[in-house]
Order: sequence, then structure tokens, then C-alpha cells
Amino acid sequence: MADHAHRIDGQEEQGIVCCSHHGTNTSIERLLIFALIGGILVAVSVVTQLFTFSEDVATLPAVLGALLLAWPLLKAMFAEIMRGRPSSSTLAAIAVGAAMASGEYTTAGFLAFVLLVADLVLRRTAWGANKAIQELVGLTPNIARIVTEAGQEREAPLDEVVVGQIVRVRPGENLPVDGEVVDGHSTINQASLTGEAVPAEAWAGDPVYAGTTNLTGAIDIRVTAVAGDTTIGKVESLIREAESARTPRQQIVELVAGYYVYVALMVAGLVWFFSDKSVSADQMRATEKAISVLVVTCPGALLLASPTAMVAAFAAAARLGIMIKQTATLEAAATVDTVVFDKTGTMTTGHFAVAKLAPAPGVGGAELLAAAATGEQHSNHPLAKSILQTAASAKITPSASDSYEEVHGRGVRTKVADGEILVGRATWLLELQPESKEAHDAVESKIEGMTGVHVMRNGRYLGAVGLEDKLRSNAVGVVTRLRELGVRHLSLFTGDRFAVAKRVGRAVGTDHIEAECLPEEKHEQIRVMTERGQRVLMVGDGINDGPSLAAADVGVAMGLSGSDIATNSAGVALMNDDLARVPFLIRLARKTRSVVAQNMIAAVMIAVLGLTLAATGKLHIWWAVAYHFVGDIFVLANSFRLIRFGEDFAESVGERQMGAAEQPTRRAASAMLSTPVDTSSGSSSTQPT
Repeated sequence: MADHAHRIDGQEEQGIVCCSHHGTNTSIERLLIFALIGGILVAVSVVTQLFTFSEDVATLPAVLGALLLAWPLLKAMFAEIMRGRPSSSTLAAIAVGAAMASGEYTTAGFLAFVLLVADLVLRRTAWGANKAIQELVGLTPNIARIVTEAGQEREAPLDEVVVGQIVRVRPGENLPVDGEVVDGHSTINQASLTGEAVPAEAWAGDPVYAGTTNLTGAIDIRVTAVAGDTTIGKVESLIREAESARTPRQQIVELVAGYYVYVALMVAGLVWFFSDKSVSADQMRATEKAISVLVVTCPGALLLASPTAMVAAFAAAARLGIMIKQTATLEAAATVDTVVFDKTGTMTTGHFAVAKLAPAPGVGGAELLAAAATGEQHSNHPLAKSILQTAASAKITPSASDSYEEVHGRGVRTKVADGEILVGRATWLLELQPESKEAHDAVESKIEGMTGVHVMRNGRYLGAVGLEDKLRSNAVGVVTRLRELGVRHLSLFTGDRFAVAKRVGRAVGTDHIEAECLPEEKHEQIRVMTERGQRVLMVGDGINDGPSLAAADVGVAMGLSGSDIATNSAGVALMNDDLARVPFLIRLARKTRSVVAQNMIAAVMIAVLGLTLAATGKLHIWWAVAYHFVGDIFVLANSFRLIRFGEDFAESVGERQMGAAEQPTRRAASAMLSTPVDTSSGSSSTQPT
């Protein structure tokens, strides 16, 4: 299988420019040809002046070269004016035009040549974001090996692959598509997406992702997403969007830059007006000083201050499996003072194991487990899966169902041949059968601190299945780190019972607990917090917590398989389940804010210093051209430091993972369920959201 990169449909590679000249890589090459031809013509003019007495003959190549070199600048100026945002290109074009109007065609030609070529070089070689994008795109092959219905293989371009087809990937190859393993077993290196150093096991039924590497065995994959719809395709899109996204701060900068152009023109005019023009030489000196003012005051560095830092930060985050959807989200993360955690699957692993069966008086444990399994057999909830696995281990087969209904935030309702089974929250069943409260209380007392799923059949309360969920190993450390970062309020929200939430909250050290919350109640709590002026970051599983994640200033969805970057309500998706990424996100956001501020201050100071030197005649026009790029180079170099931000974090995480003796999570969950189930006492709880 070929391993060269494909281009995401509908997207072209674009360069970031220092003088606001926008274009694709093809247009960059075309401009470079224009610049070389124009530069040669100007050079010919200079040489001709040394060997001929005819000034007109010597000047003609310079005129042609200056016009050719000025054309891209004039075109960019016209585009800026049409957008109503005159900027660097406008000032550069006016400077070149002023030199031509004064008859200095050689000066105009060299000025345009240096501005154009230096700008193209910066675009082509110094833009780290495009490099990061190309590295991402390069991970995905553009050829896939399709398995036909007859079992034969045929190689096809990626744009011919459609959802539902079977694609075969051999050991050592990168996956070309997102999909689900249908045959074979392998280990997959997902570091490109998750930042995880330890490869993940992939069995039949497991999701796998484009751009990751198949290490050990051949696997057949049923395609679920191709090209731009794949997870890595969406990651690429997010980084590309960071190039063009305009944060509120950037919008202010662009507005200021628009007025800045008029101020620069006015200053250049004043410098020319007050310069001594009594003789021809002085007149030319006045024109040169005015042109120098226009060149050094181009606000390119100021316009690049925020976008370059944002894209570098996006690339640094993507390397660690943190996918940020918008630049505004990254800005908001820098000011967070409140963090809200969902419990199940966030603070805890989300891998439940049945620990106790708590049957009501007169009900057997096997009867309770059979009814619970029958009710939950069509549910995808983690609790339901654990109950079904335990029932299978006990050789209990769920009864066939006639109908199935999920009652939002409460539980499930299943109809079978001998009646109706309800499985879910204690509060829901008590609403339907208040007279069973005494039996409920007796059951709940037996599983204090556990998560319980309550069961009712044909109006008779059968008891509850008690489950336990393990706390994430680094949850306490994450809370401690957030407090060190200055987060003042830490809350735990859950749909589980208060006793369970209290156990987790005390273990990790949160300030506030909200238990037995429906999804809409979580959303309301987040809304109230934001209205009070708190800057809220919400961490959840990205599915049940969708409204809450959307309401928070920063919503963070946990897990690669639990979130769809394109449609999820969260502004950030963690491509793995490592909570340590949350404080790192805040650190990165604050570092980015600091770099943006440094860029802006430096850009303004460099422009003011250049303006002073040019206006007083201490900066010759040729030095002014070089000085013009000082701010751009500083901003680019300062921003690109962010690309390597977090390398120490990645190394420490990798070392911990490589040194861990734990089996992959799906193996650990199976091991938990293989332990004996205690049927001596019962449990009661609500089904968490």
C-alpha cells in the first residue's frame, strides 16, 4: 500500500503571508517566477547603466522589472481595499508606487523584489503550521486495499473507497480509513491521535482510525469514514481553521491595523512635507525617507501576532491528543476559574463491575439478575453492559422482548411475554410505586456507596443490582494540579446517588457535589454558574453531557470513541481518557495568551522604533526593507516555541505508560467481571447519566 499523502477533498494548502498576500502553493510558485524575472530585469538595468551613455536604454529594463514586481503588490492592495481592510500590502504598494512616481525605477524594482521574495521565503519555509498539517495528512495513505465480495483484494485510490466496504491492512501499514475491525487481531499505534505511547489492542468489533499504524497482524476493517470525515481528517481541518479563524482579539487588531494604515500614510506625508526640498538631492532624500516610513510601518507582524501563536498551540495540543475546535475556545481556557467534572467515565474509569445483587424480600438473586438482564439487553449504557456480561457468566439468558423504550434520564422499559420490566433509577420506580419505599430503603442500605440499578416486574419491586466503578488513578493528582493553576471552584456532577458521589468527591477533593442530576439539571447548573460570572470548564463523556458541555465556556469531551469532533457539543475533544490533559490544556492556553501578548508588544515597539529611525533619516531605504521583516521574524520565532510546548509532558506520560504493568482497558474490564459476584446482600442506586 502506498504511504504518500492525499489531499483532503475541497481543501487546498494555503500559506500564511507576512504582507497579507493570500494564495495557494501554486500561486506562490507563480509569484516566485514573477519575482525572479522582475529581479533579472532590474539587475540588467543596473549593469547597463555601467556600460552605456543612454540613460533611456539603461532605464527601460528597470521600468519593466518594476512594473512586473509591483503587480502582485498592487493586486494585493486592491484586494485589501475591496475588503475594506487596507493593511501591509497597501503600504508596500504605495511605497513602491512612490518610488516609481519619482522616477527611481531601479529603487522601486529592488524594493518590490526584496519585499516579494522575502515574503515568499517566509511563507514557504517558516510556517510551521503547514508543516504540522502535512505531517498529519502524510499519516494517511492515499491507496486502500479493498476486499471484494469474492474475497479478492484490489488496490484503489482513497477517493473510490465508500462507507461500508471492507479494507484490509497488513502489518506495518498505516490505516487509510476510520472503521470497525471485522476480522483479525492486531496492536495499533494510535500515538498520532491520542498521544499514547502504548499501542492499543484491536479485536473484532473495536473501532480503529485512519493515520494510525497497524503493528502486528493483518486486519479487515469495515469502513465508517473516509478522507475529510475521518478523525484525523477532522484534526487537520481544525488546524487549518486556526489559520483563518479570527478571535475577538484578532478582530480588534485588524480594526486597529486598518486605522494604522491611514496613520502611517499621514506620518509619511508629514515627513516628506517637512523635509528640506530646496535642491534636487534633498528632494530625493525626502522621498526616500517617506518611502522608508511606509515600509517599516507595515503592520504585518501585528496581524500575525495572534494567528501564528494559535496555530502553533493547536499543533502542540494535537500532538498530545487534544483537539480544539475553535481559537476562541483556547482563549477562554486561559481564564478558567471553575472546573466541573462529570463522575462516570470522567473521574471514574466508566468500567463497572457487578459487585452485589440486592434482591427484595422473597426474591432470589438469580431471578433479580435475569430480570435486570432482560430489561437491559438492548441498552448501550455501561451499566447495562456490565449486567449483561455478569448474566452471561452466570449462564443466564435474557428473555425475548416484544418492545423496548428508553425513558430519558430515568431508565428503560421492556415488554416480554409475561409482562413489563422496568430497570433504572430508584426515584423513577418510587414515582410509579410509592408503596415500595420501605423495600427500597432496605435494599439501598446494603449497597451504600455503590452504584445501583433497580428492577421492577409487573408492578413488583425485585431489588437492585449493585455495581462499582474504579476511580481514575490520576484523578487526585489532576485536582491538585488544577488548584495549583489557580482554579478556585471544583465541582462533581453526576446522575448517581449522593452516597456514591460523596465517596468519589471526598476521594479526589472536590468542593461541591451535585448528585442525582438529570442532563437538563446539569445544564441549568452550568448556565447559572456562567451567569454569575464564573469561567467554567466542563469535563464530561461528550454524549449525555452534551447540553452542559455546550453551555460551559469550555466543554471538554473525554475519549476518542466517545466523541465526534465535528458534531459534539464540546469545544475540546480529548482523544484519550487521560484527565491530566485538562490542566495541560489550561497551561497551554495561558502560555498561548502570554505569547500573543509578547508578539503584540514586540510588533508595536519594533514598528515605533523603525518609524522613528526612518522619519529622522537614520534608516536608509535598503535597511528599511530589511527592518520591515524584523517584526515578522520575531513573531514567527516566538510563536513557534509553542509547537514544542508540552514535550516534557508527553515524555513523562510515555514513560508512565511504558512502565505500567496494567493490561489494556478492555482486558481489565473483563478481568473485573470474572470475579465472583456477592449475592449475600443487595444494593440500590440510580442509573448515572
